[in-house]
Amino acid sequence: MAIIVNLDVIMAKRKISAGDLSNIIGITPANLSILKNNKAKAIRFSTLEEICKALDCQPGDILEFKRED
Repeated sequence: MAIIVNLDVIMAKRKISAGDLSNIIGITPANLSILKNNKAKAIRFSTLEEICKALDCQPGDILEFKRED
């Protein structure tokens, strides 16, 4: 997949656990794990907004495009 999710990197920098983040943003730990492990097919803007608020970051800090050649 050409979109890479760097959520685990930002979480480590902010020293927040997956359990804490899932509680703050209101999604299940399982859904957060799917997102963190680059298994998600999509993300709602509302979820992305809550993640950015909780981690004090920009969407571009979390999502990265890598060209597949």
